[in-house]
Amino acid sequence: MKNGFCVWFTGLSASGKTTLSNLLQKALLERGFSVEVLDGDIIRKNLSKGLSFSRDDRNTNIKRIGFVANLLARNGVAVIVAAISPYKNIRDEVRAEIGDFIEIYLDCPLEVCIERDPKGLYRKALAGEIKHFTGIDDPYEVPEKSEVVIRSHEESPQESLARILRTLEILGRIPALHEDGYSEAEAEVIKKRLTDLGYL
Repeated sequence: MKNGFCVWFTGLSASGKTTLSNLLQKALLERGFSVEVLDGDIIRKNLSKGLSFSRDDRNTNIKRIGFVANLLARNGVAVIVAAISPYKNIRDEVRAEIGDFIEIYLDCPLEVCIERDPKGLYRKALAGEIKHFTGIDDPYEVPEKSEVVIRSHEESPQESLARILRTLEILGRIPALHEDGYSEAEAEVIKKRLTDLGYL
């Protein structure tokens, strides 16, 4: 059985979390991993139905996702979480609980997310129809030590996926593949970042 781990996508709504989590799921399945995706929207409708968007309820929601992710990871599953998870303290708490935790921060400007707005949520938030909406009238606390920072407005999803996979390879979470065209210079940049963050 392969060792489990958790890849946690965090970022504003419409920053690209779901797109990348689906691409990563496909890539890990192709490499023979058992994979589960815990999408924040789906969790809200099931495991966290009834919770509000207050800070306390948001934290409760993230704790629940973290609990399930930890159960799956320790049983050999590659867990992919796609959740806004706006508050640093609860992200750090979940990281400590899970242990084998790789944080992917989608650093996408608010104006780009508003322009994308696939679900029309920003439009409603700006009109006052949704309260406590992250990035509008509720804060997003930017991660300080994410293993990977993705600027989804500057690169394609495939480019972002390649960087994530190479980081997982360097960290020893997945077997290395060398036919993906990723240069040694690019690998060295990733290694330096991970070393500076204390992961290597």
